[in-house]
Amino acid sequence: MSTEAFELTDPELTTEDLLVLDDDHFDAGTVAVVTGAASGIGRATAVALAANGLTVVGADIDADGLDETVDIAADLGVPGAIQPAPTDLTDAAAVEAMVDAAAERGDLRYVANIAGMQHIASIPEFPVAKYDQLLDVMLRGPFLTAKFAMPHIRSAADGGSGAIANMSSVHGRYATQDKAAYITAKHGLNGVTRAIAAEGEGAIRGFSVSVGYVLTPLMVNQIEDTAAERGISPKEVVEDVMLGQARTTELMTPAEVANLFVFGFSSHGRHLNGGDLLWDGGYTTTYE
Repeated sequence: MSTEAFELTDPELTTEDLLVLDDDHFDAGTVAVVTGAASGIGRATAVALAANGLTVVGADIDADGLDETVDIAADLGVPGAIQPAPTDLTDAAAVEAMVDAAAERGDLRYVANIAGMQHIASIPEFPVAKYDQLLDVMLRGPFLTAKFAMPHIRSAADGGSGAIANMSSVHGRYATQDKAAYITAKHGLNGVTRAIAAEGEGAIRGFSVSVGYVLTPLMVNQIEDTAAERGISPKEVVEDVMLGQARTTELMTPAEVANLFVFGFSSHGRHLNGGDLLWDGGYTTTYE
C-alpha cells in the first residue's frame, strides 16, 4: 500500500496475490495449523496454504472471524479446506486438543504461529496484565503449539519436510518506544525458533518470518494509538514513524507475508532451518 493513496483499510485478498507452488506435500493429505487465522496475516496465510491444496486448521479465539476466513476461501474457490478451530492459545489443554484434532485430519507437517497482539504504552505506564497477556499469546502460545505438534510432525514427516514457522518482526531485531511487551515477545520467539531447529533432528525445521509494517487490523489500531500517543496524524505515523527509516514507500500486505510462509514450508525452503526470512524493505539494515 503506497502512502500516496493513504487509507486505513485491510486490503482485499485475491487469488492473484497468492504464491502457488508445486510440492510433493502440498495436497489434501497434508495438514497445516495456522494460529491467528481469524484476520490479517493469519487469515491470508490460511487461505494461501489452502490455495496450495493443503488442509488447514485455523486456530483463533475469534470464532466469527474464523468463519469469515472460511467464507473468503470458499469465495475464492481455493482447492484446500480450512477447518475453523476456536482456541484460546493461553490455555495449554485447549492448544493440545486443537493440535491433536488437526493431526487426526491427515499428516500434520506444518505449523504457522501467527497470532499477535499489540499495546502501545511506555514501560512505566504499561499495564502488567496486558504485558502478561501479550507474552502468553505471542511467546508461550507458539511454544505450546510446538510442544504438542512436534511429536505429530516427527511421525509424519520424511526427508525433513515438516516445519514450524513463527511470525517474528523487525521488532525481534531492535526496539522502539512504547512497545515493550511486543518487543520482548518477538525477541524471545526468535529463541524458540532456534530451539525448534536445534531439536528437529532434520525431520522438523524451525524458521521465522520478520517483516516491517503490514496493513492489518492490528496495524490499523496501532497507527491510531501511536497517533494519539504522539499527537500527530495517522498519515504522519505511517510516513514518518513507520516508513521513515525504511527504503520503501509502501506498507506490506498480508498476502505478501503469507507467501513467505508458503515458500518456507515448501521444498524450496528445505535449507531454511533456524533462520529468519527478513522482508523489511531495508528497515533493519539501512538508516539515515
